[in-house]
Amino acid sequence: MKPESIVFAAAGVVFGVIVGYVMGAQDARTQTPAMPAQAGAPSATASQGVPPPRPLDEGRASTLEATAAQDPQNARVRVELGDLYFDAERPADAIRWYEAALTINPRDDNVSTDLGVSYYYTGDADRALKQFEHSLSVDPTHSKTLLNIGVVRAFGKQDLKGAVEVWEALLKVSPASEEGQAARKALENLKAAHPEIGGGAAAGGAPRGGA
Repeated sequence: MKPESIVFAAAGVVFGVIVGYVMGAQDARTQTPAMPAQAGAPSATASQGVPPPRPLDEGRASTLEATAAQDPQNARVRVELGDLYFDAERPADAIRWYEAALTINPRDDNVSTDLGVSYYYTGDADRALKQFEHSLSVDPTHSKTLLNIGVVRAFGKQDLKGAVEVWEALLKVSPASEEGQAARKALENLKAAHPEIGGGAAAGGAPRGGA
């Protein structure tokens, strides 16, 4: 999974501790550095430890596109193209290839979440959330999807209570994961800034019913 850093830092609530956190699931395929969010998400600066986007490897893109044209059922190469364009901060191009990959393998929850993050980066929060719903239909406990839903609810929809709800759900199913730890810290900061939000799981303690 590729799309990486939906950066927490906006809307009057600073989540700088999670800047650069890998928000997609491409790290399950290959480890790559985080990059700043694009059109629909807050950006991070070099001073926050987030490297600049990679320039598009035109030669690699051409080779992969030729392979894709020759092999219309090759989902893997289409995912690679999506990753390549996402790295270059070209989410509209990434969307094209992630959608093509999902047409071949619609139950790939990692790619589905990549696609949702890409939609968010083009400013379409509603479409992102709808795509995340598809990811959860494949795996209701997909931790990176749950983390991203909270981000999009908080920053794309200004639905802080909705963000709290989904991050607390993440803490119940995957409290020890990187995503769970990120959600816990986000909840601590969010509730500190907006105590009226409240919520079920204690910000710094064990969530109810945690796995």
